[in-house]
Amino acid sequence: MSSVPVDFVAHAEDRDVVVGVLGLGYVGLPLAVESARSGYRTLGFDISETVVESINRGTSHIQDVSSEVLGAFVGEGLLSATTDMSRLAECDAISICVPTPLNKIKDPDLSYVVASAHAVLAALRPGQLIILESTTYPGTTREVLLPILEESGLKVGEDFFLCFSPERVDPGNAVWHTRNTPKVLGGATEACTRAGLALYSRIFDTMVPVESAEAAELVKVYENTFRMINIALANELAQACDKLNVDVWGVVEAAATKPFGFMKFTPGPGLGGHCIPLDPHYLSWKMRTLAFKTRMIDLASEINAEMPGFVVRKVADALNDEHKAVNGSRVLVLGVSYKKDIDDLRESPALEIMHRLQEKGAQVFYHDRFCPVIADDGHTPLQNLPMRSVDMSEAMLQAMDCVVVITDHSGVDYSLVADKARLVVDTRGTMRSSPGIARVVGLSGQEQADRPAVPTAAVAA
Repeated sequence: MSSVPVDFVAHAEDRDVVVGVLGLGYVGLPLAVESARSGYRTLGFDISETVVESINRGTSHIQDVSSEVLGAFVGEGLLSATTDMSRLAECDAISICVPTPLNKIKDPDLSYVVASAHAVLAALRPGQLIILESTTYPGTTREVLLPILEESGLKVGEDFFLCFSPERVDPGNAVWHTRNTPKVLGGATEACTRAGLALYSRIFDTMVPVESAEAAELVKVYENTFRMINIALANELAQACDKLNVDVWGVVEAAATKPFGFMKFTPGPGLGGHCIPLDPHYLSWKMRTLAFKTRMIDLASEINAEMPGFVVRKVADALNDEHKAVNGSRVLVLGVSYKKDIDDLRESPALEIMHRLQEKGAQVFYHDRFCPVIADDGHTPLQNLPMRSVDMSEAMLQAMDCVVVITDHSGVDYSLVADKARLVVDTRGTMRSSPGIARVVGLSGQEQADRPAVPTAAVAA
């Protein structure tokens, strides 16, 4: 057996390896920072000169990484960035953190992974460890990445090492971050797993080794498929409650007091972010190639995809009750990022809702301190881009025919909304405890402030 695995493990234990991180977005930059924090000299790679220049100045473009922390590691010489892919040859370990989007028919687009693999191939040398972090379908590491790397003539598990370790980033989470979130890892061979653990166990607090790269890939898509399906159930519950004239938020919170056999999921205006709306489709696509139909994934995806349309109908019906048409109405959307208290617009249902309202002739405005501008990136379907966030003043609220709460950011004065707006469509249940003059319509119908309080705990007998 080659001595390379032993050599790599020894060097990793001694912090005598250079770590490369390919892709410096919301996954790659936090990983690079944690690598540097662990004492490894870390070299980041990105195709964007703007991103690279910003990092080398010590300025972070990622909300979860402060410029103060980044700047300290840059100043110490532990972290730097480059667009020069030939410098991958300097790295003893390379983590690939590039996008894996879906195309228009929801098939995986691995073009970024393939391009990264060819860049690594050009620099591949004996003893290197390659770890793919990008979310993808089971089999990608062995069936797509490995054949490209083996064009070098090097043998996996003997001359170089290949693993999959899925990112588990939750933007804006103040408790669970890159280092303390348990890290799953599976190698193409046992030697690969040992090499991967030798490095990552010194960067992450808790390692979770699994039997293979395929198992690690499946862990990731299963996690987010679980969430997507349960969110779909909550969204279907909201629509059922609307028909039954029952407050969905009260039902969910009361059910959540059960101390066993129940996990709380809440409804909303639709799915957003890079993970939950996309990841289950990687598994669905893979299983179609094996003549297996993932029926729960397909149905849940359909239910969730219907929610923006459901919200727009809610707005139209609420305006109609006020003897107004959507066409010509002024609508203010509160919160456009896909998730509370972050600045990420990827797959945000707010954009789809705003687009549909514009198509119906509404004049649409928005307020979101985290997203001051919605730029024209060639993909966002909105009219009149770029759009800019407006101040949520008394005059603005009074001038609107309808206010729609899409993302329930902290720090928003919802009591002001209740006092000054005339009509509110609330998709998050934020206005239930804000009495005022506004008529509030929620996902499950009329939501008046005098409804019973949402239960927070079971009442003792």
